[in-house]
Amino acid sequence: MPSLFDPITLGAVEAPNRIIMAPLTRGRADRDAVPSDIMVEYYTQRASAGLIISEATGISREGLGWPFAPGLWTDAQVAAWKPVTDSVHTAGGRIVAQLWHMGRQGHSSVYETQPVSSSATATEGQAHTFEGKKDFEVARPLDTNEIPRLLADYELATKNALAAGFDGVQIHAANGYLIDQFLRDNANFRTDEYGGSIENRVRLLREVAERVISVAGADRVSVRLSPNGDSQGVDDSNPEALFTAAAKALSDLGIAFLELREPGPDGTFGKTDVPKLSPAIRKAFNGVLIVNSDYTTVEEAQAELDSGNADAITFGRTFIANPDLPERLRTGAPLAQDDAKTWYSQGPEGYIDYPALETVNA
Repeated sequence: MPSLFDPITLGAVEAPNRIIMAPLTRGRADRDAVPSDIMVEYYTQRASAGLIISEATGISREGLGWPFAPGLWTDAQVAAWKPVTDSVHTAGGRIVAQLWHMGRQGHSSVYETQPVSSSATATEGQAHTFEGKKDFEVARPLDTNEIPRLLADYELATKNALAAGFDGVQIHAANGYLIDQFLRDNANFRTDEYGGSIENRVRLLREVAERVISVAGADRVSVRLSPNGDSQGVDDSNPEALFTAAAKALSDLGIAFLELREPGPDGTFGKTDVPKLSPAIRKAFNGVLIVNSDYTTVEEAQAELDSGNADAITFGRTFIANPDLPERLRTGAPLAQDDAKTWYSQGPEGYIDYPALETVNA
């Protein structure tokens, strides 16, 4: 079985190790979703990852409901991302942009319009806004004749990602966001060709993937799914049948890799006792499969590779306080602990001030 430190081919990307940086929302862009200067240093510090998957990045104002998250729909956003990708590449790294439409998981004060979803539903709890937390609102169902516009937004964001120098893109179809809201039958109550059967509910995912592939090529496109939970109230009556069908559709399209967010009983975001579906998805997906489940040790991650259920591992929260995580894991060095109070605090504290191991030991 491969080691966590062995190289791997991820479509068009040659990764030097199998320690992938998971997408991590950090809230350091401005109100117009333009990346800030400190984001250059943040991503460059983590360039030793086999591959960096960027924080979730909005494809449109309609799709970006998280305050101070970045976007990829304007020229200003593209121009601000370019120094990030240039610096990561100069440091020897690789980075792809995760494309995000939040659907009902945001607030109109950030979207500047009513949230949209598969159906007229609302998430329980509160959304983050520029003015603090506010109750989630009932979403407006996307009309069938709006789907072409949505696909065009994904196309534009993909073109912009490539223009900004990203090595590819990842379609965010997990964690209860828009595509996940179309996938699952407790959020999707449509009676048109995008609702009802599993085939219909997978349709939007497939069409988005096809459109993105038409721009970037299949070898520069990946997808994130969350089959066993971590979906902010979005669930399904038969997740194994649904997600093996989704994986088969993506396998047929030949995407670079499929990433699965699989929370456990003690997950950082979302906790579930639902068994992981990666073994079943492994049989349906004929390509590189990457899993993410709050791994913090070499032993946990290597065991997943040894099981044959995954080809690489995405590490999330551990990359926040450990910018040189691959080296720390390789040498068995202790891991620094992050401060949750600074996850979304906009400034440099808790963002670019975590030292590398060589500085700690100096």
